[in-house]
Order: sequence, then C-alpha cells, then structure tokens
Amino acid sequence: MSKMRIEGSFVALITPFNEDGTVDFKAFEDLLKFQEDNGTAAVLILGSTGEISMLSLEERRDIISKTAKMKTGGMKLFYGCTGGDTKTSIDLVRFAKGEGADGAILAAPAYICASEADIEQYFLDIAESTELPMGIYNNPPRVKTDLGHEALLRLFKHPNFVVHKESTGRVGQVAQVIAGNPDVAIMCCDSPNLGLVVPTMALGGHGTANMTGNLAPAEMAALSKPWTADTDGFAFRESYMRLLPLLHYTYSAINPVAVKSLMKAVGLPAGDLRRPLTGLKGPALDKGVEIMRTLGLLDQYGLNAATRIAAE
Repeated sequence: MSKMRIEGSFVALITPFNEDGTVDFKAFEDLLKFQEDNGTAAVLILGSTGEISMLSLEERRDIISKTAKMKTGGMKLFYGCTGGDTKTSIDLVRFAKGEGADGAILAAPAYICASEADIEQYFLDIAESTELPMGIYNNPPRVKTDLGHEALLRLFKHPNFVVHKESTGRVGQVAQVIAGNPDVAIMCCDSPNLGLVVPTMALGGHGTANMTGNLAPAEMAALSKPWTADTDGFAFRESYMRLLPLLHYTYSAINPVAVKSLMKAVGLPAGDLRRPLTGLKGPALDKGVEIMRTLGLLDQYGLNAATRIAAE
C-alpha cells in the first residue's frame, strides 16, 4: 500500500460549541464542508486550536466518532491524540483508527517537560502500536519539550509517520530536516512571529499546518501550495504579503481566542470559547472584522451581512 501524501493547507479546526457549552456537531459538519469546498487538503480536529485541553476524554471520543462519519473521501481527517502519558496516547490512536480516522497528530505530553530521549521513545512506541498514519507536532512553546532534527529524522524512518509540523522558530532545523529527505510532508505553523512559512516553502516544504484557514481557507490553500516552478515564489510573495495582516491578527491573542472570536463575529458557526478563556470584544474584535472586510473575505464567503451587524 502506498504511503499517504499530504500537500497544501492542513487546517487546525476549532471545536464549535452550542450556547449550553456542549459540542455543536451540526456546526462541525458545516465547518468541514466549508474547508473541503475551499481547497483544504486535511484538517486537524482536537488540536490546541480545538481547545483540546479543556475537553473531557468522553467528549474527545465522541467528537472522533461523530466527525469521522462526516468524511466524504476527499479531505483527510486527522485527530489530536496526545494523552498525558504513552498508554493514554496509544489508546486514543487505536480508538481513532477504529472509528475511521485518516490519521493522528501527536505532540509531546504537556506539563511533564520530558527529555528529548524520552519523547523520541514516546513517539516510537505509539508508531509501533498501530498502522494509522501519524504526524509529529514539534511545539516546545506549548509543551516545553523540543525535538532536534537528528531525533526527527530517526523517527521519520518509521513508515507510520507521514507529516511533520514544526513550531519552533528555527529555520535551520527546517532546512536540516528537509535536507534529510524523509518520506514525510514537512509543514510549519503559520505564525508570522515564528517566521517559518516563507523559508519552509522556499526550501521545498509541502505546505502549512495552520489555524488561519478557519477564516480564509482558500487563501491558505493557495499560500500552502508547494513550489514547483520558478514563478511560484513571486506568486507566493504577493499572496503572503496580502494575507499578513490576518496572519498577525489570528496570533494576536492566545490560540484560539482571536480566531474563534472573529469566526463568531463574521457569522461562521463557532460558538463561544470554553472558560476560563473569553472572547475578544470592542476595538480588538472590530480590528479583525475590518481586516476581513479589507481583504474582501466577507463578500467572498458570504459573511458580510453577519459581520456588519457584529461590527456596528
């Protein structure tokens, strides 16, 4: 069987909530269609953008079971399966596979601040436990454990790994991983402050694993297209500079506060954040609405009526 190949925009999806705080599965269905209709290659459900740390294990399993049934066969559905320890992570990966997931994304368990050697073994143990395609999310700002390029390249020799998301600020690490020519898709976080999008794509990366695609899926799909011709860099530069105000805005508050607040303001089915997080209001929210309007995204996605009401 050929190895899964993902290129383009890999969107970390929000978790939509009803007014009573329960998960809104109709909204999940609408959001998945919104992504697929606008060129998203894959989505990550239950990532940090999906407020995973504030969801119960029962809610996580319910989300996996119900959204996996929404697959159309086009866009890939990956799930965040990081648990607090190795066994819990393995259990979640096996559960996701049994429910029909296309893949799983794993980060180092948060809070424990494990050594690089321990986390390398953690990823290897999980890969050995299943045949589900998996991705590694190297995210030391969130979990305080960092994997260097040598550890990553060793892990990528395992056939179950198909994608890597880098969220450090080290261009050199991205270059060293790509130079190692692993059989995985190399992607990066879309944070403009980390500054990895431009060099990752220029070095031959395969796309972005992003959260801005919740608001601008077609634009992120275009921005995340691998470069195959000499002119691709010029087209990318134009698109990136145009979208830069929105990229900065989506990271103006801790993930996913800005994204989810703006989604709700423009009429996308997002619901509120789970406490203790609270949404943006007033000038901070108005700024995001104005960015969407200036970029023409309100009219493009049919969001202008809802936005005018929210902004006034």
